Amino acid sequence: MDQEKKPENQINIELTDDVAEGTYANLAMIAHSNSEFVIDFIRMMPGLPKAKVKSRIILTPEHAKRLYMALQDNLKKYEAQFGPIGKTEEAPKFPMNFGMTNQEPQ
Repeated sequence: MDQEKKPENQINIELTDDVAEGTYANLAMIAHSNSEFVIDFIRMMPGLPKAKVKSRIILTPEHAKRLYMALQDNLKKYEAQFGPIGKTEEAPKFPMNFGMTNQEPQ
């Protein structure tokens, strides 16, 4: 008669292979309204005049707060294990020829 009880509110999450590979971004821009936060993840490449938005995530204010708290918690754990993360107010500096070839852009 003892049956295993499944935890309530359990969610099975599927991670497909293409999503599991991830998308690299080195800049994030955040905008908000009274009902949502929009986070654009951008990849800037040195020597290129344009940067492309690689992913856009739209969150409710409550979910944005949960993300904020989860990032704080994970940053504390990271720094406890690996040491403080350096902080700079400057934009990243890349060599001018990084990622460039001698060919004209196509």
